[in-house]
Amino acid sequence: MKKENFSEEKSISIGCLAKLTDTKVETIRYYEKIALLPKPPRSEGNYRLYGKAHFQRLSFIRRARKLGFHIETIKALLGLESETAVCRTKVRQIAQEQLKEVENKLKELQALEKNLKALIKQCPNGKISGCGIIDALNGEIF
Repeated sequence: MKKENFSEEKSISIGCLAKLTDTKVETIRYYEKIALLPKPPRSEGNYRLYGKAHFQRLSFIRRARKLGFHIETIKALLGLESETAVCRTKVRQIAQEQLKEVENKLKELQALEKNLKALIKQCPNGKISGCGIIDALNGEIF
């Protein structure tokens, strides 16, 4: 099934939902367990039956995770959907906090990049002894 063919009245299996959203089946079950994704109705054979609302919610979660949002923050964002008066201010605040976290991670990664470049320069081709990378991993430098 293609995403664009998914209508309100159709129900799909967990495997199909997993494929459509590029999410592992175990992850979908976990999201249900922690109430991030509502539990779906079940068929007579006790199979989960997911609807368009599940697809949309899971797609939202996946996009938020790709942006680096933590599970608890995603729960908060989803909870704000019904609070229109507070929504814009709170969502903006949450996004600004996420941006700050990303900026901090970038600074850490830039420092890591600088350290790795310095280590690579200290490891000339040839013998392993005297290689700055090995010495650093052994705790002898840095």
